[in-house]
Amino acid sequence: MRAETKIYKKLSVLPLASVIFLTVSGGPYGLEPVLYYVGGGGALLLLVITPILWDIPTILTVMELNSMMPITGGYYQWVKRAMGMRWACYEGWWTWLYTFVDLAIYPQLFILYASLFFPQIAAYRIPICLCFIWICAGINILGIVPVGKISMLLGALVLIPFIVLIAVSNHPAPHLTHFAASFKNTGSSLIGMGLFTIMWNFIGWDNVTTYAEEVKSPVKSYRKAVVIAFCTVFVLYFATVLTTEQSHISPTLLRDNGFAAIGPFTGRNWLGLLISAGGMISSIGLFSAVLLSVSRVPQVMSEDKLLPGKLHALHPKYGSPHVSIIICAIVVSCMTAWTFGELLIIDITIYFAGLALEYISLVKLRIKEPNATRPFKIRLNTTGLCIMVALPIIVYLTALSDAIIKSKEAVKPALFAFALILSAEVMWIIVKWKNPRIADIKEGENAANPKY
Repeated sequence: MRAETKIYKKLSVLPLASVIFLTVSGGPYGLEPVLYYVGGGGALLLLVITPILWDIPTILTVMELNSMMPITGGYYQWVKRAMGMRWACYEGWWTWLYTFVDLAIYPQLFILYASLFFPQIAAYRIPICLCFIWICAGINILGIVPVGKISMLLGALVLIPFIVLIAVSNHPAPHLTHFAASFKNTGSSLIGMGLFTIMWNFIGWDNVTTYAEEVKSPVKSYRKAVVIAFCTVFVLYFATVLTTEQSHISPTLLRDNGFAAIGPFTGRNWLGLLISAGGMISSIGLFSAVLLSVSRVPQVMSEDKLLPGKLHALHPKYGSPHVSIIICAIVVSCMTAWTFGELLIIDITIYFAGLALEYISLVKLRIKEPNATRPFKIRLNTTGLCIMVALPIIVYLTALSDAIIKSKEAVKPALFAFALILSAEVMWIIVKWKNPRIADIKEGENAANPKY
């Protein structure tokens, strides 16, 4: 058995909900292009449909599997139990790669929002990004409880600008025909791009399970925290897009300058500054929360002899996987020169590869272990589960196909992402070469056995 990790303090429901909120959302920042792609009516329609088809299946999958195995490593452990070490290696490797890409996005967003206050900041983008990365890494080394407390503060600060935006909006609600016209005039050819944008703003529900052993009463806490986070994200997104549409701001101006452009457009410069400050805070919170989740994956992979054993080292005082956190920060530091658009396409593509393995694990464990303890169980049979997981697959393929067909710039990063996906097999070959007996480990067995 895997040695137990000694944790002195654990995360409770509200801090956990805050970490989940920042991991998945961090506020509506990044939703701005949706109105450009499909108009106000289309944006509101997609904000209702996408969570149903994309998020609900993912959340249900995460809740069931996490209730079966509320242990450090989360989705990596699910895939290992359902499909064996080879696919667990794939899952861990893909998640590590995807999160490096995801983490590299947030320092760039920080620079974008900070440029409203300090226009010259762009000239110092790389050193500022590096400072951003290592400050957040230092917070993570202090342990999960400080990250949770900081996440509660940052989550509240992210919400304030949009609550103010919604509160000061005094536009009358437009008639439904107005939304229908905005959707019709935009046309349906860009619906895929709208989906792609919304998908990115809703990913990460599985990431928050990697530190389950560091949460008080994990099954109950996750159930409550996920509901709180999902409702907060959905209501915030919908209300923000509705308010933005009512302001009649140009979709092009919104796409190019973000929600902060609403302030000057409506004669409230102070509101633009407030939203920009929220964007900076959001970037910090997202980076810290995502780094918290990914740093636990190499920890459990090293226990299974898939990565060097030093990655398993825990800080003697804070109990955090400090070596893993430092390595993550180093890799992300090397990616600060990439553009936002390239990172976004690579991010979603690799993320979905790992998510697909989680869906397969859900179905396979239902077949292999129908009587296993599941404190939370989706009320569907095997056929129903297959139909459920087909929905997000359809959404993803629609979005990716549209991105490639409509934008030539999307082809290169998409191909690069597919190459990174294939690199998992190279990783597995190296692992087998260094540890030949690991390939003999059957599904559900623990690789951290002394004989290996």
